[in-house]
Order: sequence, then structure tokens, then C-alpha cells
Amino acid sequence: MSRHVNPVSFGPAAPVAARHGVAAFGGGALIGTLGGLIGLGGAEFRLPLLIGTFQFAALEAVIVNKLVSLTVVASALPFRTDTVPFAIVAAHWTVIVNLLMGTVVGAWIGAGWAIRLKGETLYRIIAVLLMVIALVLLFGHAASSQDRVPFQGIALTVAGVAAGFGIGVTASLLGVAGGELLIPTLVLLFGADIKLAGSLSLAVSLPTMLAGFSRYSRDGSFAVLGRNRRFVGIMAVGSVIGAFLGGRLLGMIPSTVLLPLLALVLVLSAVKIWRHGFERSRSL
Repeated sequence: MSRHVNPVSFGPAAPVAARHGVAAFGGGALIGTLGGLIGLGGAEFRLPLLIGTFQFAALEAVIVNKLVSLTVVASALPFRTDTVPFAIVAAHWTVIVNLLMGTVVGAWIGAGWAIRLKGETLYRIIAVLLMVIALVLLFGHAASSQDRVPFQGIALTVAGVAAGFGIGVTASLLGVAGGELLIPTLVLLFGADIKLAGSLSLAVSLPTMLAGFSRYSRDGSFAVLGRNRRFVGIMAVGSVIGAFLGGRLLGMIPSTVLLPLLALVLVLSAVKIWRHGFERSRSL
């Protein structure tokens, strides 16, 4: 285990679950439902909750978010088999491998950066990335391939690796699955149908998240999972149940209403996290 001690490695002194067990389940379920309504796991909404409500330090929140996200993604792929059978996903293995060549490397490097960054810098990066994802929610989900792809052959492979690398870095820095970035990429770059893109993104996300998780496990901050294992377990269960319910409710709320609201939530969360990081840096 690394001897490096990150200035944001230590959050609440007492296990969070001792004080927030019910809130962890309710928050996880609510966020999972919101994510499920747009075909995502909700990790981008869970991270501000971990930092703002449960008072985890930035790096600890990312690691907790990563584990809960991994649980949700692992559960979500079987949930989608009625809509997109596994055989169809497997038939697009070349697309999955193409993106994984970038995402796995990006996830490993992104986790390494997060471990080494100063506390206030990581808070600011998280805030900026949440703003970016808010924009993707507003514009990326309206993407349509229209049966055209911008690249072919080697150019497509290179573009896929480059896009995957950026997505992997972002997913590791936020502790998310990356579906909010993978789905528009699969639609616009590879011409995938939106439903197929949702399942392909999960297939890419699992190995990508494991790569980032493995890198985080080498740092002392990884101990947050042991100290708060009950909290993490409760939130993971709530998130999986919420994601399942959200998936069943998919389409009931018009995306023209839902996406702007969720984007606004992310913008407000980004501002709050930016200020939170500034306040913590001044108190040190």
C-alpha cells in the first residue's frame, strides 16, 4: 500500500453509517431512480451528496462513489437484457474493445492524478467536470447518429481510443461509470442505436471502473471503505433498487423536462462543491 497521504484522504472521524444509515438508503434510492429515468446509474448526482450532505472529503467521496457505482453498473446490465439481449451486445465486441483501449488506461491515470492532487484542486476539478456533464445531459442525449459515422477504419479506431481515454480519466476523477459520456460517444462516433448504446456503455464501464478501483486500492485513502462499509453497503442497496425502479419508469417523464432539471441540479452542485473546496482550503 502506498505511504502517500493525500490531504483530502481523511473525512469524518467516526463511521458515517452510525449517523446516516437511513439517509444513505434514501439518498441512494432517490439518486438511483433519477439516474434510471435517463438510463444512467446516477453517480454524478451521488458525488455531490457524499461531499455536501455526508461530509466526505473529496478523494474519499470519489472512492465511495466508485464502489457504489460499480455495484449499480454490475446490476444494471442484466436489468436491460429484456430490451437489449446479451447476444446483441456481444456482437459489437469490436466497439467495446476499441473504447476499452482508451478507457482502461485513462481510468488508471485519472485515479493516479486524483491521489496526487491537492485537496482544493480536486474539489475544483470535480466542480468543473460536473458542469461539463450538465452540458452533456442537455445536448448529448439529443444526439442522433442518423446512420452516419464521422470516421471509418483506422481513423475510427484512433478516435475511439482518444475518446475512451478522456472518458476514463473523467470517470476515475468523479468515481462514476461514465455512461453520461459513453452513450453520446457510442451514438455519434459509432452510429449505435440509443438503446444499444446504453448497454454497450455498461459493458465498457465495468472493466474501466475496475481499473480505476484497482489504482485507488493502492493508496491509504482506500481505507475509507473499511471504516464506512455499512454505510457503503446501505447506499449501494438503495442505489440498485432506485436504478431498477427508475428503469421501469423510463420514459414516463419527458426528457425535455427531466434533463434540464437534472442539469440544473448538477450546476448548483458544482457551485456548492467549488465553494466547499475554497472554504476548506482557507481553514487549513
